[in-house]
Amino acid sequence: MKEVGNNHNTANRVEMKSYFDGGLLQFIGWSILGFVVTVFTLGICYPWSITMIIGWKTRLTVINGRRLKFTGSAIGLFGNWIKWWLHTIITLGIYGFWVFIKMEKWKIKHTIFED
Repeated sequence: MKEVGNNHNTANRVEMKSYFDGGLLQFIGWSILGFVVTVFTLGICYPWSITMIIGWKTRLTVINGRRLKFTGSAIGLFGNWIKWWLHTIITLGIYGFWVFIKMEKWKIKHTIFED
């Protein structure tokens, strides 16, 4: 760790590193597993696949020296997924434009620092 003073010399702060320590083969393995589970369950376990991959990404992410942790569950996402899917059908696809944003908000809501 390296100390860096600010421009006003009123306080020192500790600069910590941020990094992702996952690997390509891990990503490929988790993606294949998620795909296989989704196909064999005819899409019903797709939320499980998503939460599994999000969990992998967050477990291996460190921000300012603090590791992230994902607290979301497949059951929690499944309820939202059904709601978002029904809204998309009812609005003839228009709500689908908001699903990406809803998903990002859900992921961030369930991501915390491990410590």
